[in-house]
Amino acid sequence: MKILVVDDHVLIREALRGVLGELEKDATILEASDSRQAMQRIAETPELDLILLDLNLPDRSGFEVLAALRENHPAISVVMLSASNDRHEIARALDLGALGFIPKSASREVMLGAFRLIFSGGIYVPPEILGHTQAASPHASARSSRLPPAAAALGLTDRQMEVLALMMQGKSNKAICRALDLAEPTVKNHVTAILRALKASNRTEAVIVAGALGLASMKDGE
Repeated sequence: MKILVVDDHVLIREALRGVLGELEKDATILEASDSRQAMQRIAETPELDLILLDLNLPDRSGFEVLAALRENHPAISVVMLSASNDRHEIARALDLGALGFIPKSASREVMLGAFRLIFSGGIYVPPEILGHTQAASPHASARSSRLPPAAAALGLTDRQMEVLALMMQGKSNKAICRALDLAEPTVKNHVTAILRALKASNRTEAVIVAGALGLASMKDGE
């Protein structure tokens, strides 16, 4: 695996190198301190697997770099890093195609867990956005209640709620198949139904909406 860490702080790059090295001992880890160096590293290393991108770079917004990467290098996975836990920034990064958003204030254990989830094909969404996001949703009235809406109120079956809970853990369709002993076409049908019920255009948006509706506790199987 080849990973590019883009951050203007040396200590952050060193810390990330240590965390990544613990998870992927054979990984090749490259570094860049700004967007210009990042683009140079990408041009020199077309087989990059993952980019860890700081939101606040000295020469360009991380959002601008993320948008450019998604357009010009869609095969490279990107995870956003930030000193901020602002839920609007988290939502924007996920909307632009980031596979996750990891606050720099996160503990080493949290970072390890986040990267394990991402490496296994999941999307890491910080608890901040799952519990407090205020993104617009057609189900806004349900948020006034402290109780999560019942499956019937969302038009979802009990099985689809189980699938949604696993989606909120970042599980891929194949992982959901194994966990629930279902065929992959069946899981795909359930995911489609979930997206329709939550008025979401993709899995990430569905997770965000589900968290806004008070369903964050389902991540832990509660």
